[in-house]
Amino acid sequence: WTPPPALEAFLDAGPPPVVVSFGSMAPGDPDRWNAWIGEALRRAGLRGVVQAGWAGLDVHDDHVLTVGEVPHAWLLPQAAALIHHSGAGTTAAALRAGIPTVPVPIAADQHFWAARQVDLGVAPTRLASSRLTPDALAAALRTAVDDIDHRDRARQLAARIHGEDGPAEVIRLLPTLV
Repeated sequence: WTPPPALEAFLDAGPPPVVVSFGSMAPGDPDRWNAWIGEALRRAGLRGVVQAGWAGLDVHDDHVLTVGEVPHAWLLPQAAALIHHSGAGTTAAALRAGIPTVPVPIAADQHFWAARQVDLGVAPTRLASSRLTPDALAAALRTAVDDIDHRDRARQLAARIHGEDGPAEVIRLLPTLV
């Protein structure tokens, strides 16, 4: 995979951005979400990379770049934090990248994974998508990015994850499951 030149230029032009990724979720009116995300990033004084995803997000601002699909394994290690829907896959990608998160669960198991991120100390809070406001999102972002405890905990978890040998553990446990 090769990143688009516009994305590389944006990443090189300033401090690590916040990534916004709702993946396959369509949380509601994209125009409202675009406005909330752009305003929250502006109020927090942060740059952002917004993945359009199924929600059709498209934030236009000097401090924001909207992109299509970009592998999380490539993008997230370059981010300051992640705003996301807390799907299991995106949560795992953020934990592997070692970055703090701001979970905004929308449905199903996402509420569990959002609570788990808070419990693990990698997220300051979880925000209900039904009550989301730019102020609440901006405050959560500033805490996620500024609080050294969230950053340290995220990095510690990433180191533990990278140190695991998942296949070996499955082979070790398999005989006990049969």
